[in-house]
This record gives sequence, C-alpha cells and structure tokens, in this order.
Amino acid sequence: MSKQRILIVDDEPSARSGLAMLVSKWDFTTAAAENGEKALALISELEPHVVITDLFMPVMDGMTLLRKIKEDYPDLAVILLTAQATIDSAVEAIKVGAYDYLEKPVDPARLRILLDKCLEREKTLKEVQLLKSQLKQYGSFGDMAGSSPQMLEVYRLIELVAPSTASVLIEGESGTGKELVARNIHLRSKRSEGPFIAINCSAIPETLMESEIFGHEKGAFTGALERRLGCFELANGGTIFLDEIAEMPFGTQSKLLRVIEERKFRRLGSKNEIDVDVRIVAATNKQPLKAVEAGELRNDLYYRLNVFSISLPPLRDRLVDIPILTEALIRQLNKKHDKNVKGTTDRVLKIFSTHNWPGNVRELRNVVERSLIVCDKDLIEDRHLPVLEQREVAPSSNSVAIPVGTTVAEAEKQLIYKTLEFTENNKTRAAEILGVSLKTLHNKLNLYDAEAQN
Repeated sequence: MSKQRILIVDDEPSARSGLAMLVSKWDFTTAAAENGEKALALISELEPHVVITDLFMPVMDGMTLLRKIKEDYPDLAVILLTAQATIDSAVEAIKVGAYDYLEKPVDPARLRILLDKCLEREKTLKEVQLLKSQLKQYGSFGDMAGSSPQMLEVYRLIELVAPSTASVLIEGESGTGKELVARNIHLRSKRSEGPFIAINCSAIPETLMESEIFGHEKGAFTGALERRLGCFELANGGTIFLDEIAEMPFGTQSKLLRVIEERKFRRLGSKNEIDVDVRIVAATNKQPLKAVEAGELRNDLYYRLNVFSISLPPLRDRLVDIPILTEALIRQLNKKHDKNVKGTTDRVLKIFSTHNWPGNVRELRNVVERSLIVCDKDLIEDRHLPVLEQREVAPSSNSVAIPVGTTVAEAEKQLIYKTLEFTENNKTRAAEILGVSLKTLHNKLNLYDAEAQN
C-alpha cells in the first residue's frame, strides 16, 4: 500500500523543509511548494491526501489557495498555518472549508492528531462515495435496496448514527427490514469487527427469556446441566439487536434497564457481576408510545433505548422501489438456488404495484423466491406467480401524481416542491434526493418565485 501523501506549502525554505522532515518521520510521503500557484500545479500530479499551507505567502496566499482547492477538490483536507493568527482569519478559513487552523510554531502533537483525523475523514468520505455509487447504480445501500425519498432518509440516518455509540430504536411493521437496518448500523460502526447478536423477543418463551439474554450457571434451574453464556456476553465488544422489544416480559425489561445504565449483569444462579461493553439496537413493530401506554413497554426503558430513532416505511408506501427490490432479490436468489433468471416481465411489475403487501419486503421476497424456483425462462412471468390479491393502492403522501398532458417543466416543479415538503424545507437534503446541486435547486426556486410574481 502506498504511503499517504502530504503537500506542504510555505514561502520560507526553512519552515518548508522543517515541516517536511517532521511529517516524513511519521511515515508520510511529502512534497513541497513555495506558493499557492505552484501548489495547485502539484495537486493534480501528486493527488495529496492533505494540504498543509501557510496563510501569508507571495504570488498566491493560503486563503486564495484554499478557495481554489475547494472549487476543484472539495473533499481535499486543508490545514492552514500562520504566525499571525487572528480570530477573524480563523473563522473565515473554517467558513471557506479549511479542516483546521494552527499557529506557528507548529505543535507536533497537535499536527499529528489533525493529520490522523484528516485521513480518517478521507476514508469515511470514500466509503460514502462508494455507497452513493452503489445507490446510483443499483438503488442499494449495502444489502438494503430502494431509492425512494423515504429510503434515502433511512440511509442518511444510518450513516449519521452508525459511528456513534448511541442506542437506536427502529420502528416499522413486520417484514420491513428492521434487522437489516440494525446490521448496517453495526457494519458501519467502530464495532464492526465485533459480534452482531440478534434475538427475537417474541419468539422466546417467557420462562427462558432471562437465560437467553443473561445466560445461566450450571444448576441455576431444573434442566440447567451446564453453564450457558447469554446474548449480552456473546455480544461483548459488538452489537446486540433486540427485535420486538415490546414483547419482552416486564420483569426482564427492568433487568435490561439496569444493564444499559450500569453495563453490568449477572448470569442466572450467579453472585458475580460481569462487565459488558455492548451497543444496543432495539426494534418494535408497534408504535412505541402506544406500547408504553398499554403497559407493554416500560417508560424508562423506552427513553433509554430511544436515543436515536429510525422509522421504516411499509412497502405499500414506497411502491416506486419495487422494481429495484425485485431486481436485487433476483440477484440474491439466483445464487441461492443456482438459477440464472434475468428479471421479470412488465406485467409482473404491474401486478406487484397493485398488491398491498401486508407482509412488506419479506412477503415480496417469498413471492419472488417461489416464482424464481418455478420459472423455466429468462424472465419471471405472471403465470409463475402465486395468487396475489389485486386492488387499487392509494398513492402515499410522499408520491407525486402527474397527469398525462403535464409539461416536463411543470412536472419538475411539482417534484421539487414535493421533495421540499418531504424534507421539511431542508434544501440541502432535497438537492441530494433530487440528484442536483444545491445551486441548481436555488436557481430553480428563484425562477419559480419570479414566475409567480409576473
């Protein structure tokens, strides 16, 4: 693997060489330029990971260099240095896009920390770009699929919460993919190398729940013939996913609350406490507050788990995703069943779009799997499908109904306004969903305002 490259820009030869020597000791490859103009010429050739530049230089100063870098290389991290630091110049540099700002003489420890942070940021940006590329090409986010506004929002929330240590509560009907969301949070977290342990609280008898979660010692109860580790112990250093948390017995919920608060627990039949380092992701197919009101979910546990919430839409509210989902499922199931089905006919997709999908994505997967198994051609046809109830599905509140005869310009206008409504007028998010730059979105809105005033 090639060393990471650092470009140093300073008009003072001694400062330039001294900084290069320091950075080289940290196993980085360095290059140097005496002013911003020469630095710009080097960037396209060197493709540095970080630029460290003096602020005050002849020919082209550091602030001008920063602005030009941000125009052509917006993701390139820039650290500004100066012997004449002022609060105003620091604020301006950060506004323009500097990663950070250091005074001369440079504190080596501080600079090393900043370089490490810049490189970690670059790694994260590359991962995000890869995910966005996947999404653009396949409508996928890891092993999730869909490019509707609702799913783009889910992907955004996963990206936001994954690097943190916060507990997450996922809401959604059965079959919407709550465990997939939990796994994606785990895989994008700092615990990704650790275990991911999933437990369905609705599938375990009440008498066995505590043993499953906390484990037990030999002889703790009748039938306990040997020591058994529980899910928390197995998930130590990783993530535990508690599905259908509202189905957990109330007494066990109380013990779970203590684990969350103290990060300690006891196996059944043991007097010794065990320290545990586990991130908790929980899910429910019920509305959490209603479950609290009904006495199914402890109020204090709900607020401990609901540090960050993600709500998954039912499939009937994102029918636009069905073609992408179907294609992704066919790719997966071809491998499972050693088939080579290419896709579906338009008629099949039409049938899918008029079914209510009470079982959500899980039901769609089952239908596609059954159809793929019996398919004897390249494409799944309607004759391969099981019987599906067909009915008119009302468009969701996040859809745009555009009648025939609408101009392209008017259709675009309706889509932009509907997307802004969905993002609660967050123009940056709306631009991302629409696949346009923020500047383009502002230009469109200014045009619509001008048309309204004429």
